[in-house]
Amino acid sequence: MSSLNWLVGEPFFLNVDGVRLEAQCWGPSPAEAATIVLLHEGLGCVELWRDFPEQLATLTGMGVFAYSRQGYGRSDPCDLPRPIDYMSREAVDLLPKVLGAIGFRRGTLLGHSDGASIAAIYAGRMPDARIENLILMAPHFFTEPVGLASIWAARKAYETGNLRLKLARYHQDADNAFFGWNGAWLDPEFERWNIENVLAGITIPVLAIQGADDQYGSMAQIDVIEKKTSGPFARQILPDCQHSPHIDQREKVLALVDGLLTD
Repeated sequence: MSSLNWLVGEPFFLNVDGVRLEAQCWGPSPAEAATIVLLHEGLGCVELWRDFPEQLATLTGMGVFAYSRQGYGRSDPCDLPRPIDYMSREAVDLLPKVLGAIGFRRGTLLGHSDGASIAAIYAGRMPDARIENLILMAPHFFTEPVGLASIWAARKAYETGNLRLKLARYHQDADNAFFGWNGAWLDPEFERWNIENVLAGITIPVLAIQGADDQYGSMAQIDVIEKKTSGPFARQILPDCQHSPHIDQREKVLALVDGLLTD
């Protein structure tokens, strides 16, 4: 569907394998410039990127595309429970079709948390010369006690606090979004989840960004990228920053991305 009408700033829906996916784009179309594809976190969606995509398009002069994965935002709900390998399935089975649907020609995958893992899986397992760079914010490649503890804390906040009300502002089915993510991560089988094997297939430049105070993962996640990928690698550890660098350190992240893509 390369004839997609690239309506800047206007929400629309893609139909991928009969599933409606909420989407939005900013800046020039893929026919006019490189495209930055945003892949959201485990509780994210298009709207939760806030004004980051628009600022990114303005700063770099590139097109920016974001979509809500199935089960998130205004996209169709997904079947629960999600399988343990849901990130690999998204990268291998769905992301290529999304890129095809928008007429993607060349550019960058920029992922946050689950989205960063999906971006890495795609780059490592799906050879695609159109992908020129990877930007991975707070990625995870294996489980850690610190991350699982935070995910258990999120379950408590959802069931007994106000997290459900907050998420309901952004997801048409908050339970589907939350338990799709939280249920998979807290499945006992998920403790053995590990996708380090995909990293050897990544040969393009990688910028890894992590908050110094990330409550979901340690620097070991960044160390393994540097150790196992073979292309140019840069890391940025941001002070006064937790799991969402593009929120906690917005200007710094924008400058880092612009520096990588426009130098």
